This record gives sequence, structure tokens and C-alpha cells, in this order.
Amino acid sequence: MSFAVESWDPSYGVSADETAMGEASNPVDLGVEVRSDDWAPIQPGDDVEPPTSLLFVDGVRRIDARVWITGADGRAHPGVCATVAAGAVRCRSDSARVAVARVERALYTAAPEAGPIVARIGEGSSTYELRPVVVTPDTDINQAMNLAVHSHMTAIETSLDVPAEPGEMIVFDGPLRGREAAAAVGYVKTQHVQYLPDEQQLIVNQLGPGQRTPIFLIGGQFTRWSWYLRLPGPISHPLSGVVRVELAGLGQAEDAAGRADEISAALPRYASTPHKDTRAPQNLHPIAGLERELRRRLGDPHLMERALRVAAAR
Repeated sequence: MSFAVESWDPSYGVSADETAMGEASNPVDLGVEVRSDDWAPIQPGDDVEPPTSLLFVDGVRRIDARVWITGADGRAHPGVCATVAAGAVRCRSDSARVAVARVERALYTAAPEAGPIVARIGEGSSTYELRPVVVTPDTDINQAMNLAVHSHMTAIETSLDVPAEPGEMIVFDGPLRGREAAAAVGYVKTQHVQYLPDEQQLIVNQLGPGQRTPIFLIGGQFTRWSWYLRLPGPISHPLSGVVRVELAGLGQAEDAAGRADEISAALPRYASTPHKDTRAPQNLHPIAGLERELRRRLGDPHLMERALRVAAAR
């Protein structure tokens, strides 16, 4: 019997599962860089100059408590008190520093009479600002609240005030989700959708470390240039270390292909290693470090829960 062990921590699921990936619902044009019949792994040349500075953007979220809000009519409505944060770390050839970080707390609920909750900790306090959740009779309220928490985090990521330096690329951990800035890059480390037909998907499996596929164009509400890249690291299955990268679908394919080479030349140096990260190599070192710093800034979860229980008892 032959088998391989997934390098990712099992609690995160799997980085990619070809047998379970859903089909893409958006139209995909494979022939924008090379003809679909001519697809083959591409190695960025030695003359490709990666950007001198990259700004990695990521966010974290944590549910501090689940609450029930009772209105004047005696009906109880569920709610979630959560802390969300987002930040950016700027990486140059010789340094990596957190450029900005924001932490916000909020109450997410559809309760019509809800208001902010003030949680006191020692001499200070934190306010969970109300963020109403819109529901219909068919809405799964728990799913809607979780989505509201995630959307809040994404909104902070998008609104961070970090002026980009000349020639700098901004790498968002996750899909672009409509972030149309020309310098923005979406970095997707887990693969849940198969955008390519089986013939081209086999080319993804054949990528060597540092190699990318030709770019393809994903249509739909947000048009994106995209490609797959394999990061350096152990290869236990065909999609080990494979990430999908995307750019806003602006400009010409030739320009997008040039940027794909620059980004593909830059990202491998930041790949994590299994003995340091349970999501190696896809969870890049700057992103992992930023996540740790943001979680530190969320505060002690036990103190926040206790403060909320005290506030509820007042």
C-alpha cells in the first residue's frame, strides 16, 4: 500500500482536494497568454525583477461570546459579540515590519431593540458597536451572523490606510473580492473550486517549485487574471504547495503575464516550512507573523468573555 500524509494541520482541513473541488460557475478563458492546447509549466526567467517591496494584508476574527437579546415583547434574539482585526506588514529585502493594524469589536444581531454593549475591564472598557444583521424568513441566522463577522473583517482589510510605495505590490490573503486596485494581488492558499478543464488541470499537477501555469481570465461580476503557482516544499500529492494568484482583470493579457512573472518570482522566498508552520508552505511567513500579532492585539479571550458576562448581569 502506498500513501502520503497531508502536511497541513488536520484541523484546517486540506489545502486542496481534486476529488471534492466544485466546478467554477464563472466563465473562464484559457487562451489569453498561450493557446489552451499549448499549456505547459512556465518558469519566470532570470531577467524578471520581483518588486522591491511587498505589502501583505490579512485579517483575523474571534467570537468572544454568543448572547441572547430579549426585547420588550419578551422574544429572545441570538447575537454574537466578536473581535475582528486587520493589518499589513511591509516586506523588503532586509526587513519586515507591521505598517498598520486595526482592532474593532462589534455585536452582530437581528434583534430590533439591540444597542452597543460596553464591557469593562479594570479601569478601562471596550465597546461592542452594534452591526445589525438583515434577515428574511428563509435566513439561517447563525450563518448570517458568521458572514457578518467575516464581512466586517474584510471591510477593515480593504479600508486600511497604508499608502503604497512606488513599485510596491499589495498581497491580500484570500481572493480579491472586488478590490480593483491595479497593485492588488489576491493570494488563495486553499483550493475549493476547479477553474480548469481536466487537461489543463494536469499541467497544474506537473508544476515544479517556482513554476506557474499560463494566466487565464475569470469572468463574472469581478473579472480577474489568474494563474497557479507551486511554492517550494515537500510534494506529497499533486497539489502540494500549489496556490492560486489573481489580479484585477484590467489592462492587456501581455501586461498581466509580465506581472504574473514578477509575483511568481517574489512569493517563493516567503514560503513557510513544515517545522515552523502547520500550513506550510502556503501560509507565507509574513502572513503567519501578521496573524500572530493581530491575535495578540485581540486581547485575552477569557477576560473579554468575563467582562461580557458582568455587563449582562448589570
